[in-house]
Amino acid sequence: MAVASQSVPGALRAPDLRRVPLTRERFHARLLPRWVVPVWMAACDATALVGAVLVVGAGNVVAEGYLPLALLCLAVSGAYRRRMSLRALDLTPWIVTRLAVPLLVLAPIALLVGTAGPLLATAIVAVVLVVPARILSFGLLRHARRRGRLLEPAVILGAGEVGAELGRDFLEYPEYGVVPVGFLDCVDGNLPAPLLGDVDRLDELLEEHRDIRRVIVAFGPARESELVSVLRTAVMHDVDVSVIPRFFDNGVVSEGPDTDDVRGIPLYRVRQSALRKPAWALKRFVDVAVSATVLVLTSPVMLVCAIAVRCSSPGPVLFRQRRIGQDGREIEVPKFRSLRVNHESETQWSVDDDPRVTSIGRFMRRTSIDELPQLWSVLKGDMSLVGPRPERPLFVRRFSADVWGYGDRHRVPVGLTGWAQVHGLRGDTSIEERARFDNQYIEHWSLWRDLIVLVRTLAEVVRGARRR
Repeated sequence: MAVASQSVPGALRAPDLRRVPLTRERFHARLLPRWVVPVWMAACDATALVGAVLVVGAGNVVAEGYLPLALLCLAVSGAYRRRMSLRALDLTPWIVTRLAVPLLVLAPIALLVGTAGPLLATAIVAVVLVVPARILSFGLLRHARRRGRLLEPAVILGAGEVGAELGRDFLEYPEYGVVPVGFLDCVDGNLPAPLLGDVDRLDELLEEHRDIRRVIVAFGPARESELVSVLRTAVMHDVDVSVIPRFFDNGVVSEGPDTDDVRGIPLYRVRQSALRKPAWALKRFVDVAVSATVLVLTSPVMLVCAIAVRCSSPGPVLFRQRRIGQDGREIEVPKFRSLRVNHESETQWSVDDDPRVTSIGRFMRRTSIDELPQLWSVLKGDMSLVGPRPERPLFVRRFSADVWGYGDRHRVPVGLTGWAQVHGLRGDTSIEERARFDNQYIEHWSLWRDLIVLVRTLAEVVRGARRR
């Protein structure tokens, strides 16, 4: 389905970045704040849910409680993300299952107080009203896009056949809401938008042109290892990243809020980075609250440990070591000294049967008590409760050169404990596996996962204290 550039309406042609810089003025008629579409969809759903409560649940506290729970469930499961394909009927089964969750949550209370009937009726009417409301809201959004509103500039990585076809589809069908401003690849071809350079220019391009709102990864000659590194940088920017999955034409693609379909070409939405401001602010708040509380509660334990270390062997109570933190910055990590004083700590790899370990040091290591002073680093902001464990500069340089993806671990603050450590990767274990687990944690971060890591770490500490 090749579309000649003459057949594309002038208002929808891709801007030529080789001639005119991409600026907000060029898209002033199309760019609106990012929150407009999500707020619009949420408002339509809220109106439908209010209608359901007024029809059958007014005056019933349990039935009225269904409304905020339903909105919360839809929001946290991604119902209000900006989508390219707006087909409400395709999402109906998914929406219905999300609207059933608050019903299940409130059902025990409703049975207890004898209001199960109004609650069930409210949920049924909610489905009957929310689905048409979503159809209406999607229809209005498609109409706005066709008129040149709510369009999002995008860069396509991959100038092959699939990428070129996707770019032409975006231009011919503006209801998807995407305007391709150019391609990044090492080869040129019959493209509907200019070739802007190789894929390694993506970070530079996103820094120069802040109005680019989407990055789409299509097939191309670039090696997958190169694309992984580029994408890990891209998700740190305030853009939505989507990927065309391999073998998509063999029926291996699932549907849901994280999948868009553009003229038969599926695109998976890549999870946002944990370092985006709202997520990071929440994670930092938890770090400060928990570290301050634990420091107060464990202060007697740390006092006993300090006395024991002082009596165990000559030397300072605390051992301070230079480690590499977020973005490659050097930080100082304090620990209770568990070794006899030596000058090899910066260059010698630690092993379980290190003869330099003192008797009290062996116990502290087994129970992880020696790492309690690092809570001060968490409180200061040098570290986080959960994240990749920091390493010494010498080993960071060595592993970054030899282990694929090791340097990508430093995208986030280092942690007191981490996803790799709760999977047994501590001490003298595989660095390749650590890098894989750490990067997997970063790309799938959530507060729930942090809680899992902390609970499993605590369980390991308890098991260590019981071992003789």
